[in-house]
Parts: sequence; C-alpha cells; structure tokens
Amino acid sequence: MQQAGRVGSCDGNRMRPLLILDLDETLIYGSESRLHLDADFLVGPFHVYMRPHLEGFLRDTAEHYDLAIWSSASWGYVHAIADQLLPLVPKWQFVWSRSRCVSRMDPELMEVGFLKDLRKVKRLGRDLARVLIVDDSPQKVSRNYGNAIYIPRFEGDDADDALPPLARFVSSLRSEADFRSIEKRGWRNSQHLR
Repeated sequence: MQQAGRVGSCDGNRMRPLLILDLDETLIYGSESRLHLDADFLVGPFHVYMRPHLEGFLRDTAEHYDLAIWSSASWGYVHAIADQLLPLVPKWQFVWSRSRCVSRMDPELMEVGFLKDLRKVKRLGRDLARVLIVDDSPQKVSRNYGNAIYIPRFEGDDADDALPPLARFVSSLRSEADFRSIEKRGWRNSQHLR
C-alpha cells in the first residue's frame, strides 16, 4: 500500500480536489464479536462491516476527487482495511494511520486523543481550499473544521443510509473554489443537493 502516492492528478491545469476519509465508524465498523450478520471481511480478530452503499459512494466520489484514508487506528489495521477496499477505488492518494496524527491530552477526560492536522496534507502540495475530510469525530478534525464534513457514527446498522446523500453533497461541491467557505454542518439538507 502506498504511503504518499502521487500528489494528485489534474483536470486541465487544475489539481483534482482531495477527499480524505476516516475508517472506523465512518466507512466501516470493526468489532471483535460477530454482529447479527456475517462480516464483509476479517482483519485479525475484527469482524469488519462496510457501511451500506460504500461501493457506490467510493465509485461516485472517485469520478471527481482523489481519495485518501486517514484513521487514528494502528498502521497494520488501517492498511489491511485499505487493501480490502482498494478494488473499489482507482488508487488511494495516501493511507495514513495514528502515526500521522497529533496526540493531545484531553484534560477533561484525562486521556490521549488524536488530531488530524491538515497542515500535513498541505506539505504534500495540496491546496487546503480544495480538501475535504469526512469523519464521525469532530474533535479529531477540530483544527480544520472548515474542511470537515461530519457523518453520523456507523455501528454496523445494515439499514444505514448516510452515504448516498453524502456522495451527492460532495459531488455538488467539486467545482467550488474554496470548500472552507461552504457551510457543511447541515449537509443532508443542503441547498447544494436541491
């Protein structure tokens, strides 16, 4: 699995926008015990369930975006899942794990949290105005909330329907000059979907 890959492809003279995707509770759900149905695949002791409509979401967004994975999980786990999902995308621009996150102590919870600081993506030559990150944990992308789209947590519900409207919303933004200027909190009811 490539760590950084190419910086991006171009549409004419313009670099394609980048869509960074979280894994756990965003695209997939991993559990040490089997849920009410068979897992899509296993990674070590984890039964991994893909969020419903994931294949279509990846296919649709890959038409207009370069895709990447950034998870706060361990390197081996993240890369094993990225490898399983790779047949659904042309290629991952990068696959990053916890080692690329910034660790910070949460003084209220007295535990270490992991932040995804998009300045690391900027160092790859990406214009942050054209980068989106999808995550179920707002605190993990709090340094770049203007780039973030928050998705409800996925915990294995086979009736989950969050990805089709998210694909439409992300697609509707593809020509925007600066994603950070677009209100994304109400993306399910956005005027961009009308």
